Amino acid sequence: MCTKQRILNTVAIGSLVLSLVLGTVVDGATLWGLLPIGIYGALAIFGMDVMVATVVSVASAMLILLPAPTGAADILGESIGDQVTMIGLIIMLGAGLAEVMRVTGVAGQIVRSVMRVAGDKSQLAFILGTMVSCLILVAALGTLAGALAVAAPLLLPMAAKKGFTRSATASMIFIGGCAGLAIAPFAGSNVAIMSAAEVGYLQYLLVGGGPLAVLSLVMGLVVVPWMQRRTCHDDDFYNEHDLGLDEEDAPHQRRATAVFLVGLLTSIVYAAVTSAGITFPLLALPVIAILTGLAGGLTAEETGKAIYRGAGALIHIFLLFWLLAVMFVTIDLIDPFSIVVASYGDSFQNLGPFPFAIAIALFGWVGVPGAAAAEVVLLNQIFGDMAATIGVSVSSWIIVLLWASKADTYGPFPNANMMGAMGLSRSFSLKNMLITGWALLIPASVMYTIIMFIETR
Repeated sequence: MCTKQRILNTVAIGSLVLSLVLGTVVDGATLWGLLPIGIYGALAIFGMDVMVATVVSVASAMLILLPAPTGAADILGESIGDQVTMIGLIIMLGAGLAEVMRVTGVAGQIVRSVMRVAGDKSQLAFILGTMVSCLILVAALGTLAGALAVAAPLLLPMAAKKGFTRSATASMIFIGGCAGLAIAPFAGSNVAIMSAAEVGYLQYLLVGGGPLAVLSLVMGLVVVPWMQRRTCHDDDFYNEHDLGLDEEDAPHQRRATAVFLVGLLTSIVYAAVTSAGITFPLLALPVIAILTGLAGGLTAEETGKAIYRGAGALIHIFLLFWLLAVMFVTIDLIDPFSIVVASYGDSFQNLGPFPFAIAIALFGWVGVPGAAAAEVVLLNQIFGDMAATIGVSVSSWIIVLLWASKADTYGPFPNANMMGAMGLSRSFSLKNMLITGWALLIPASVMYTIIMFIETR
């Protein structure tokens, strides 16, 4: 066992011992109820597996509360139906739909259809078509890495024929994918934001994800040509003979794609008109998956197996969010936030809505680890009530949660999403990918700062 792991294990055990001691000496509401959140953040930041860190944090909260066995069982049972747990279930169901789309060829059909419109025209049209293809696919599947993994094998031969470099292609699919993730209606982090801010998809789209997606596409039309010029003399081109050719459409793929798009758009419109809550994707996602599978030529059994296979691969995500729900329910019973508001509410009030919103957005960007949806849940749990008390508007809070959970995708440091886009594009220049991320990060920061300043005036 390496030294770092020993240190993490020692910190975890020491935290649990401290929590047990606190549980025996404190009674009623206490600021020590924030300890499990601090433990969670510290362990995850320093490299402990997020699932293990969550288990330690749940154990810490339970030891501070020290409920009776029946009380602990009630907390576990109550957390199953918590909104946080539902987010984990929605992510699982989205993975099931993604697998059906992959098996039926719907994902590839979407990419080819868009590129037929734009791919044979000018260079800018090809760039826009590639970004829009990735946007649609990521928005539909709700996952960046999974959607780009489907799109890349289809797009790379086209990019090679057009003479694009590896770095320029990586920039295209990264920018388009990030734009799609910003507006994905059933992506876990976006569902978490809508749930936390208590808004529907249209309001989230208008204030949060929509501006980022539009800005990304506009900046992409500037950044990608610049990246192409930057790398065209660096022997950074593809060998198109090594990439193969994209497959032709099949009749059942076109039919399944039409059914999928109709189902998705119908679900979005219905949710917007009826203001359906967080539970609606629990019905919409499996229904769309079943209809798509059957339209794509799969039997009912094959469709069910595809859904199960895709969802089963993310069972750990469901367990993670259930454990987070347990932790938050337990911390609510310890009730540290009432003391924070009572002791420091005036100080935060004097800070003002705009500086407070900026501070929380920055804190989430650089200081809160873990999955994006988990970050949203954590920040809203800690600061949501305080933000409402200070006067942060709903629109500003949407931006705060979006930026806190998504900004690290663009930089300032390398991350898994960047590396994934590079790998799928067969690009080897991390520097160029970082430049791409920064080229989006800076104008997006300015844009959201202006929007929040206007909202908080």
